[in-house]
Amino acid sequence: MHHTRRQFLLSTAAVGATAAACAPTTASGGMHIVLVGDSIFDNATYVAGKPSVIELLEAELGARGRASLLAKDGDVVAKIAAQLRRLPADATHLVVSVGGNDALQHTGLLDKAIASSRELLAELASLHAAFRSAYRDMLAAVGKLGKPTAVCTIYDSNFEPPKKVLADVALTVFNDAILRCAGEAGVPVIDLRRIFTERRDYANAIEPSEIGGAKMVRTIVAVAEGHRFAEQRTAIYA
Repeated sequence: MHHTRRQFLLSTAAVGATAAACAPTTASGGMHIVLVGDSIFDNATYVAGKPSVIELLEAELGARGRASLLAKDGDVVAKIAAQLRRLPADATHLVVSVGGNDALQHTGLLDKAIASSRELLAELASLHAAFRSAYRDMLAAVGKLGKPTAVCTIYDSNFEPPKKVLADVALTVFNDAILRCAGEAGVPVIDLRRIFTERRDYANAIEPSEIGGAKMVRTIVAVAEGHRFAEQRTAIYA
């Protein structure tokens, strides 16, 4: 598919300095979508014998383009810079899904004894501020690459009750930071919470199955093909 729409990413680090540019194309003229982040994309280990996310994306694109996987199981926001150093020169779109492992580092909060609501809110506020700062810096680094980019929220957990309810509420702290940073940078958001809605969408408590992966890649391709990146407009897709 040949892209003629002028596209660019406006990041907080490049406000006032980024100019509109044509989206790069591969040698064959098609899209080249690159997946950056963690095991939401790098899930082959968890769907043994079934198609992984990158395989599903390649199949969904077909002759329209190709896909590459930079995402690495276990990576956190601070590791994205290293992934970006391996970015293919002909990449046309980036999709970032990261933050779940940052949240997992704080699962102890679910069982922590809290003396007062003030103490709990203060701890959540501290987590929010630290993650938002790290995510903003990461997104600014992505923006400097000048590629049309979309980011993903962290989907709800697949834990058993009552842990699921607590975990999903805690994740709103991280998802709020992602949404705020996306709004500042003017990039579209793929809301995985609205895509992973059934138990079968998960391979285990926290990883995507081939069913959830297939739903996700359809949205990824729809955003790459249909979002007006040149408008620097944040929109939510599911």
